[in-house]
Amino acid sequence: MLVALTTLTSGASAITGRHDPSAGRFDRPHQGFAAPWTTLRDGKPQDVGLDPAPIKAAEDFLASWTKPDATGHPHFSGAVGLLAHDGVVVDRYAVGGALRYADAKGTELPADQQIPMRGDTIFDMASISKLFTSIAVLQLAERGQFTIDTPVSRFFPEFATGDKAAITVKMLLTHTSGFDADPIPSLWAGYPDIPSRRQAVLDSPLKNKPGTTYLYSDINLLTLGFIVEKLSGQPLDKVVHDRITAPLGMTDTGYNPPAAKLSRIAATEFEANPPRGMVRGSVHDENAWSLGGVAGHAGVFSTASDLATLAQTILNGGSYRGHRILREDTVREMLTNYNQQFPDDSHGLGFELDQPWYMGALASPVSAGHTGFTGTTLVIDPESRSFAILLTNRVHPARTWGSINTARQVWATSLARAMAVRPVVGKDAWTSTLGNAGVATLSTRPFTTDSDQAIVSFFAFVDTEGSGDPLQLQASTDGVNWQPIAVSVSGPGAPSGSVTSLSGHGHRAWWKVAGAVPRSSSVSLRWRYSTDPSYTGRGVSVDGVKVTESGRSLLDGERDPAAFVAEGWQLSSR
Repeated sequence: MLVALTTLTSGASAITGRHDPSAGRFDRPHQGFAAPWTTLRDGKPQDVGLDPAPIKAAEDFLASWTKPDATGHPHFSGAVGLLAHDGVVVDRYAVGGALRYADAKGTELPADQQIPMRGDTIFDMASISKLFTSIAVLQLAERGQFTIDTPVSRFFPEFATGDKAAITVKMLLTHTSGFDADPIPSLWAGYPDIPSRRQAVLDSPLKNKPGTTYLYSDINLLTLGFIVEKLSGQPLDKVVHDRITAPLGMTDTGYNPPAAKLSRIAATEFEANPPRGMVRGSVHDENAWSLGGVAGHAGVFSTASDLATLAQTILNGGSYRGHRILREDTVREMLTNYNQQFPDDSHGLGFELDQPWYMGALASPVSAGHTGFTGTTLVIDPESRSFAILLTNRVHPARTWGSINTARQVWATSLARAMAVRPVVGKDAWTSTLGNAGVATLSTRPFTTDSDQAIVSFFAFVDTEGSGDPLQLQASTDGVNWQPIAVSVSGPGAPSGSVTSLSGHGHRAWWKVAGAVPRSSSVSLRWRYSTDPSYTGRGVSVDGVKVTESGRSLLDGERDPAAFVAEGWQLSSR
């Protein structure tokens, strides 16, 4: 699953202006991109070595969430999902309704007035729009008009006084500027016209000192949109069209979609305040709406296919079908974590990084993506050259119908689990892919050790949320009471020293593990994998189990798989 390192251009970085050999590199030195000429094509999961079963299970899950549950309504009206791996779109799935309800109470329209989801349904991207703004910003940096460390005060005098003078372009891109989450008061409610609303953004006070905290804020991207307009001399929507979507052939992507496409647009919320009725074809975000539908933080409409083109462009290092929108080294910096001082809020230049809450088992230190309030999700995994897109209209007809984060995780995880974790020894390995709040055990039959020299060794593949989902090797001399065995581990991303549990995600490699077995006339070993109530990874695998003592074999799992009792584990030969 690891891809070859692509050499960076030497010299000063295009967007930082500094000569730094490590600048812009992913945190992991082997990381590279797909071949820049890779063009998407449709195929089956099996065409690229994927197991179709997890993907089919995820489709069934999405379908179930379009049906009413105990609340009396579904989690979302409808969804369109797309999965791709190695340049092949392995799944396109549409379910539910693009237009289903007549009012905020969820009164269903007559069947002949409802519109089903289809593969080319156009969705309000909400905050995924921020990625387009970020790309436009970095294009300007590539042209030498500023670097990401340039103070924003260079463009706007409103930033020249007090703590705001310290705010840089990079802080806006990484949400470390110190601004509050949203303009206060709301632009649509507090100001009479577009000029006053734009000015209110620039006049926004700080909530925190710049650089001291991570706080996701629409003000950051609104301001970046203004920078793009000021330096290009053109409206943001024209810049995005001319420099991003048109070169990439994203014909269904843009702001304020034309009325001719209304029949393909998914409805969002029924709004009484402001009194907009059922919003469809107009941006859902009220602040973006009050700015004429074009804003740095929201306003873009797109389809799964168009968004797939953007994702593959990122995987290709900034180009698609011969059209380059960013330099490869710029894309590398865009996907580099600039928020290492805020461990739970990894963030590149516009892209979020390593967020299991919606990336599921595709999460890794270099996995990039973004979500949108309307129910949209994009996850790009450079290491496996894969991406997952899930577009829903979860705010149709009301934003209060609940979170869809579980669906986001399930969809991305289905692609991760479809990828082969090939046994490292023999033809199969023991695998467990628990969901949330579960326990799985793999136990050996009892055996005898005559000394303190007995050693258990095995290989482990571990891809879990973190320490809350540990794999632990345990021993028991009575079959009832189990004690952890301290083990040493080696391999990419392996923990150092002696540890009593294994966890973590993103390394995607087999580890070699060894530990001492207690002396006993009857001892059993077990591998216990447990998960907490939130988030899971691809799961865990164990292979090549051996117990030896003074040169003799006490247990050989490859030769005697019947020596194991599995609960929540299964032999997998993928």
